[in-house]
Amino acid sequence: MKTIFILMDSLNRHYLNAYEYSWVNTPNIDRLAAKGVVFDNHYSGSLPCVPARREIMTGRLNFLESQWCPLQPFDETYPEELRRQSNVYSHLITDHYHYFEKKGWGYHTPFNTWEFLRGQEGDNWHPRVKDPYTPKFRGKNRRQDWVNRSIMNSEQDEDYPTPQCFKQAINFIESNHKEDNWHLHLEVFDPHEPFMCPTRYRELYNDSWADPYHFDWPSYAPVDSDLEGKEAIEHIRKCYAGTLTMTDAWLGKFLDKMDELDMWHDTAVILTTDHGYLLGDYGYWAKNYMFDYQKLVNIPMIAYIPDSPMNGNRVSGLTSTMDLMPTLLHLHGAKPSEHVHGKSFTHLFERDESHHDAVLYGYFGKDINLADGRFSYCRKPVPESIAYHYTAIPVVGGNKLQDYEECEVDRFLPQTKMPVFRIANKSHQHHNATKEHLLYNIVDDTEQAVPIHDSKLHQQYEKKLQEMLKRYQAPDWQYARVGLSSGESK
Repeated sequence: MKTIFILMDSLNRHYLNAYEYSWVNTPNIDRLAAKGVVFDNHYSGSLPCVPARREIMTGRLNFLESQWCPLQPFDETYPEELRRQSNVYSHLITDHYHYFEKKGWGYHTPFNTWEFLRGQEGDNWHPRVKDPYTPKFRGKNRRQDWVNRSIMNSEQDEDYPTPQCFKQAINFIESNHKEDNWHLHLEVFDPHEPFMCPTRYRELYNDSWADPYHFDWPSYAPVDSDLEGKEAIEHIRKCYAGTLTMTDAWLGKFLDKMDELDMWHDTAVILTTDHGYLLGDYGYWAKNYMFDYQKLVNIPMIAYIPDSPMNGNRVSGLTSTMDLMPTLLHLHGAKPSEHVHGKSFTHLFERDESHHDAVLYGYFGKDINLADGRFSYCRKPVPESIAYHYTAIPVVGGNKLQDYEECEVDRFLPQTKMPVFRIANKSHQHHNATKEHLLYNIVDDTEQAVPIHDSKLHQQYEKKLQEMLKRYQAPDWQYARVGLSSGESK
């Protein structure tokens, strides 16, 4: 068996034809969807970028016990388990520049080999002592981003990191398609912001932005209605669409090469993302600070398995990011340990049936959310409550140095016998949070506009959340943090 895992960043399902939205040109994602299985109820787990990747690597809901942090020495990762149990060769290709930062250390080392492509967002790449030319702009643009832009031809695809990643992936399969028992982990940062692409991609959507300031990278903040009106929102959406279409075009080149090499008879392909992104929806830009809407967490996943009876169809079973690790192991005949929270969804390639009864998702120290396919439930933290970050790798950056001077050290976690640091952090509720916990009917109220106030139904989901926190070994303080009772202290 050969497996290819393709991870795009901030890929919104409501911009994809495969999910019944039609205005964005994504013929190659459509092509993979027609060939494989479309998952209608796939969810993020730990958010955002690096917590999601740690969950992909380990199959654990790490947002319950850690913030954005390096891969831990006690983490059980899927490339290492593939190699240990099934002698699988794994290769990583990525332009995800957070892997180059202190808080993203170690995510490449479980692979046999890896390639880093440079230049995304604020990647500290090209050196310039003199400040680069910076136009008048709105949003989040950074000095290093302007340096990196200054050395590229913005009208040439091959100067962008995402096309470079796909070119390297094409080289990999050209060199290795005749071999067996390998895994390719291909990550592209796009369509993550800043929403940059050659002009011809934006022109597909008649982008007529002519305002006197540059705008392709919204701030992580509510839409400023005085300065960012309908025209600005439409412009950003078209920039996103153009960036997505460029990404799709290079996915097509990769799929073309798979066709040419006749790889579909013995190669599995899974394509998904880490989370969505709000493009003016609900009055918000971006992610992280607002309520975790379904548009952020109900994410796309498309998978092809050779000879699957479900190829060309859709499945409704609830799946989650934590399931990717055990699924990749299962495809290669390996097994996860009892510390893995996820479970293989390979049975869904045989028939459409249930998988999880409910899934959890959220950010460290923020709300804990639950969805079961019919309802979503948001449990907000108690004001002034404390969340504890566990790590064996102290990194100054996510925490201040004095945090480690004041932290505790002990064998706190069930999945490891080694001592770890436990650092206290204040909890935080989502932006404009109300006093009530939030329950929505996500089938009938897809925009989550009308919260449900049925006390019996709230009690039912409160109990379900307690059950799931116990199932996934949440530390005892997590219950108290969101106003629930628990069992053993951890």
